[in-house]
Amino acid sequence: MTTTVIERKWHTTAEVAEMLGFGLSKTKMLVLTGEIRSVKIGRNRRILPAWVDEYVQRVTADADGWAA
Repeated sequence: MTTTVIERKWHTTAEVAEMLGFGLSKTKMLVLTGEIRSVKIGRNRRILPAWVDEYVQRVTADADGWAA
């Protein structure tokens, strides 16, 4: 018998807020303004881990450009 590990494909807005160390309202605003990409599934927003990474890379790249 083999064991299959299922990895999470989606994160909730609350989970992303926790990952980034942001408040829920700030994270929701980032999602609603499109700064963090998301999809709406039913009544809920879901965010791919890669989209969180994109946001972090974009913000840090902007910070690097500002410091130069």
